[in-house]
Amino acid sequence: MSIERSSVEGDRTLAVVAYALHLFGVIAGIPSIVGLIINYVKRNDYDELFDSHHSWMIRSFWWAILWCVLGFVTLVIGVGFVIFFLAWLWYIYRHVRGLLALLNGEPMPR
Repeated sequence: MSIERSSVEGDRTLAVVAYALHLFGVIAGIPSIVGLIINYVKRNDYDELFDSHHSWMIRSFWWAILWCVLGFVTLVIGVGFVIFFLAWLWYIYRHVRGLLALLNGEPMPR
């Protein structure tokens, strides 16, 4: 029983580390990629709770990349900076929301 509890705590800790990397990546960039690699490696290794969080972080990352590409393309017409800023805020929101849900033991919606 204690081995299983230890495993769950380790899984939870790894998910928290991935969230922290994504949030640190908001200002540094590369840590988000490290977090994404962790998400892909661990996504289907857990029960539904942790799987939902890793999938949530993966989706958040790729949607943010899509919005940043759209922001880059629209820099010419002047709205690109607004799109970049909104994507940045949205990315922070998604990861803070996910981290709070993880700390409360709640899965993320699929």
